[in-house]
Amino acid sequence: MEEASPDDVAQSLAFALLFDGRKRARDADHVMADIVAKRLVEHLRISGFIVMKAPPRQPPATPGTKGAQTRR
Repeated sequence: MEEASPDDVAQSLAFALLFDGRKRARDADHVMADIVAKRLVEHLRISGFIVMKAPPRQPPATPGTKGAQTRR
């Protein structure tokens, strides 16, 4: 695993702040999510947190493709 860049973490946090299952009501949501995400990243950095990237996942095998498990 490798360390996630601050921009990657900020983008992930901003996305989570924007899309929590409720309908967005204002255009300012994007701006506020970006500001909050950048502040959270800075706080994590100052606190000594290191956020790691997970390795890329392999797509699930489907029947008829190599690697798919078949039941008998």
